Amino acid sequence: MVLYLVRHGEAMDKDEDPARPLTAQGRRDVERVAGLAKSTGIEVHQIRHSGKRRAEETAEILGEFLRPAGGVVAVSGMAPNDDVHAMAELLKRESQPLMYVGHLPFLEQLVSLLLTGRTDRSIVRFQKGGIVCLERDAATGAWAVQWAVAPALLGPARNT
Repeated sequence: MVLYLVRHGEAMDKDEDPARPLTAQGRRDVERVAGLAKSTGIEVHQIRHSGKRRAEETAEILGEFLRPAGGVVAVSGMAPNDDVHAMAELLKRESQPLMYVGHLPFLEQLVSLLLTGRTDRSIVRFQKGGIVCLERDAATGAWAVQWAVAPALLGPARNT
């Protein structure tokens, strides 16, 4: 199973807009990463997000590029401070490639749990709009990092 974990793009401050939508820069960054994902042939069955506006907007942009058969859906249990153990258990039953769009510290704790069995080890530092690709070995159930990409790796964004 291949799992793509995505941190939402840059969002507005709560003081600016309590709903915290993506900033213009955040949208550009996610579009660039989504374009790279599409151009490299990434296919996902479904894109799932936390339901928070910044994650939803990030997931929708990725969905426009990747066109997952299962669509883009909100799921519970992915808020920034939710317990990652329930998600790790759900992932054991998944076999199709999936993309989850969420927040810190949830994503970092989930990666730590999947790779080390603990949530208190910082294994990956997610960048806003970045993707981390994990793969589960079908025979052993062990997870491994395949690759990671962040908007900064794609060079400067153009203001268009």
